[in-house]
Amino acid sequence: MSFAGSDVISVADFSREQILHILAAAEKAERGQLPMFTSRKVMAVLFFEPSTRTRLSFESAMQRLGGTVIGFADASSTSTRKGESLFDTIRMVENYADVLVIRHPLEGSARLAAEAASPPVINGGDGANQHPTQTFLDLFAIRKTHPRFGAAGEPPLRIGFLGDLKYGRTVHSLSIALSHFPCELVFISPPSLALPRHIKEILTDRGVACVEGERVEQHIDSLDILYVVRLQKERFADQLEYERVRGAYVLQAGMLARVKPNLRILHPLPRVGEITTDVDRTPHAYYFAQAGLGVPVRQAILALVLGLV
Repeated sequence: MSFAGSDVISVADFSREQILHILAAAEKAERGQLPMFTSRKVMAVLFFEPSTRTRLSFESAMQRLGGTVIGFADASSTSTRKGESLFDTIRMVENYADVLVIRHPLEGSARLAAEAASPPVINGGDGANQHPTQTFLDLFAIRKTHPRFGAAGEPPLRIGFLGDLKYGRTVHSLSIALSHFPCELVFISPPSLALPRHIKEILTDRGVACVEGERVEQHIDSLDILYVVRLQKERFADQLEYERVRGAYVLQAGMLARVKPNLRILHPLPRVGEITTDVDRTPHAYYFAQAGLGVPVRQAILALVLGLV
């Protein structure tokens, strides 16, 4: 199965077999079993939005493979301030790099970049739309905490999503990816931040068992995974709406008294008050270990699209 030269724009572009192939490559990366580049490869990171984990883990991943990194983490210092279009920026940068990683606030921006560029383009997040490499990271975390995930004959995992499901692009990507595997999905949010209709329709068409609710206490004791996301303040068109729901969904250690022993709590980070720090000391917290998986997962993706494996 070859990914050489392929773009990574949306999880909807990947089959179950391709997802499992990426996870297998990530396992090799984690064990230090991926080869190094025999010729110097260059990755351009074009981040038009703030990022810590995604950008740094991509840079670390590329350097561990023997490649180099160019790019920017602050679009205000680029020619976009002079009015240069995204299309022209991509056409210019493709001359300098073998692979491009882009994060941009506009939905569809990564797809546009892929159409403009000849080298592979990896979507590091396009607005409230998709974040595919985070999804592969999340799936890797689920597999590490529940090793039989996806195995034939295993009972489905019950996976809950808590928080801003309307603007949370990681939720959109992960829920679609999970439709390839035996699972039951529970979506917990205020009505104003419910999962978008088009995502629900995809899940329904694929026969995924879905439940919606407004109170985490009604569902948490039955979950194997709880995936928490922050309120995406920067994506609210109406800041009054943000203030109405801010602080409404906060996970505390006292809420975990009767949960399954193997419950693991995931979060794409950063957290902004939606998980209290006392949860960090419980055996259920996995979000910091989850963040660390970004390096091997992104090593795997880079190695695959650049034809290293």
